[in-house]
Amino acid sequence: MKIGDVVADFELPDQHGTPRKLSGLAAGGPLVIFFYPLAGSGGCTREACHFRDLEREFSAVGASVVGISTDPVERQLAFATENHFGYPLLSDVRGQVTEQFGVRRHLLARTLPTRRATFIVDPALVVRFQKSSETNMDVHADGALAALRTLG
Repeated sequence: MKIGDVVADFELPDQHGTPRKLSGLAAGGPLVIFFYPLAGSGGCTREACHFRDLEREFSAVGASVVGISTDPVERQLAFATENHFGYPLLSDVRGQVTEQFGVRRHLLARTLPTRRATFIVDPALVVRFQKSSETNMDVHADGALAALRTLG
């Protein structure tokens, strides 16, 4: 996915097993989607907690946040509960959404954890921002927030 692309609507279960559609999540304003490799790992915890810590700022610019990984629902729930996340974590166990966004890793015949990437999708499901960094955990939330302020 790149800026200007339209995302095909999808539905994934959140950490409670409740089905969540992209169109529903983005209906109220811009949606920040961050993909992370492994719930509970050091880097992913730091990244997700940074999004949590900036939730008020995201809300102030009319945006909401959702995290996606290929972890199962149970692992997402443990991750969200342990870190007190107020936003949904979606479980893409089959990797269809990570594939659609171009963040699914492949090595020969094996599928590896998701690449770390962040997107902003508007209510029309158009990508307005994209950022990828495997090593700078703060750049995802900081970059998305700066972009939202610029996009107005």
